[in-house]
Amino acid sequence: MERASLLRPEGEGECSVSRQPPTIRRCAVYTRVSTDHRLEMDFNSLDAQCEAAEAYVRSQAGEGWKLVKNGVFSDGGFSGGSMERPALQRLLDLVRSRGVDVIVVYKVDRLTRSLADFAKLVELFDANGVSFVSVTQSFNTTTSMGRLTLNMLLSFAQFEREVTGERIRDKISASKKRGIWVGGVVPLGYRVEAKKLVVDEAEAATVRQIFDRYLALGSLSALQKELREQGVVTRQRILACGKTIGGVPLTNGPLAHLLANRVYLGELNHKGMSYPAEHPAIITTSLFQSVAAKISENRNGHCTKRSSSAALLVGQLFDDRGHPMTPSVTNRKGVRYRYYVSCVVAQGRGDEAGSIKRISAPQIENAIIAALRARSAESFDERELVAEHLSRAIVAADGVELTLANGDSIRIPSPKRSSAQSILGLANDSALPMKAEARAVLLRWIAIGRQCVAELERGRTIDLDQFAERRGCTRRHVERMIDYAFLAPSLVKAIADGRLPRGVAAKALADAPMIWSEQWRMIGFEQPAA
Repeated sequence: MERASLLRPEGEGECSVSRQPPTIRRCAVYTRVSTDHRLEMDFNSLDAQCEAAEAYVRSQAGEGWKLVKNGVFSDGGFSGGSMERPALQRLLDLVRSRGVDVIVVYKVDRLTRSLADFAKLVELFDANGVSFVSVTQSFNTTTSMGRLTLNMLLSFAQFEREVTGERIRDKISASKKRGIWVGGVVPLGYRVEAKKLVVDEAEAATVRQIFDRYLALGSLSALQKELREQGVVTRQRILACGKTIGGVPLTNGPLAHLLANRVYLGELNHKGMSYPAEHPAIITTSLFQSVAAKISENRNGHCTKRSSSAALLVGQLFDDRGHPMTPSVTNRKGVRYRYYVSCVVAQGRGDEAGSIKRISAPQIENAIIAALRARSAESFDERELVAEHLSRAIVAADGVELTLANGDSIRIPSPKRSSAQSILGLANDSALPMKAEARAVLLRWIAIGRQCVAELERGRTIDLDQFAERRGCTRRHVERMIDYAFLAPSLVKAIADGRLPRGVAAKALADAPMIWSEQWRMIGFEQPAA
């Protein structure tokens, strides 16, 4: 009879137990493959990862797991070694907005293959209360053993990525040394057929024209202008993202690269070396060598280069048509002259420049700095003064308009041309003299050189290594400093008095001739009267 009570109807004589519904856990799925190979198939690796992850989420429905709307984030053709992946960035934005609680991945290395990146992701997840789950790997990151297991998995994933990268680089290197085209931007004059470069006759004619015309004109700027007038443009290309680039006139940089590219000799370039290749040549060896000799002659005879270290107004100086004016340095007879040149002039489009195409860098810098100092009570270094107070400067024929950081405007007259010869004279001139720091270094070198020569004149044998060590420099520097000991006294006095222009190069003085008057002429001036 006691057992009969076990068969009584449910609920009779018992307390019913109610069960609380599970807390909703919002889930997102992330999938990734490193290449876009086979992504066009009806069912690819991304689909397989997504199917497994969604099935896992459904299996946890009793725990309150639910896939959020548009909760699948897929990156096809992106490496796990980088965080720059569009779908991953969208997912991280969702994490930051606290729109997800759990991230589900097929394997941990789908999320990242970098330990450093993984540490950043974990920090972001923890800060926003997000956990992540791997469908095929079981670990618990709340325990020390689970974290160790996870770090080991990621270490092997990173190792695998690095080893794979090394193998690919080795294969590319070996292929290039054998002259096999392995991909990249196809040079003008060629097209790719069956993974090999073949000559595109229409473009090849343009390449030959460029080589021939450079040899005739002898100037990149003149060649650029002529090609622009003829409507010669770069090849149009469609990127993987669908964006179209190219179809623009050739500028100095691409032209210089084209004229020095040994691909047109039927070779392939790799790490500074060139190797005979499978594709045919477009340019004859004699023409290529003639062009290379002309380029070298122009570079040695008239060297103009950008100097970012001395230019104070980079990115802030414009002509009155809105074109940036970029720094340029020219060496003439051992003297360096600094300018700001409208960028369109450097591109061979001088007719598009403003009313002032080129202006002396020291003059415009001095004029602007003087105007800024007149409005600032604080003591600033020149570079700090410009960075702190100047927003933009527009150079026109009738003056320079300054826009300050606080929104105010100043108009100053255009700086007048000054003769470098007057800098060397005794008259005070507003042109920029040699910097005090450079002058002090040069005078120290002269003093060390004279000391070394004086010891030699007294008949003492000098160990240059010990001599250099005592003065905190190298033997090569001491040998160089000895040359400065033979500079003309009037030239040394001009250096000490600060009457040499900033453009005089120390190297030019070290290579000066022994005759004093010729030393002056070498830097572009006549020796002052005694």
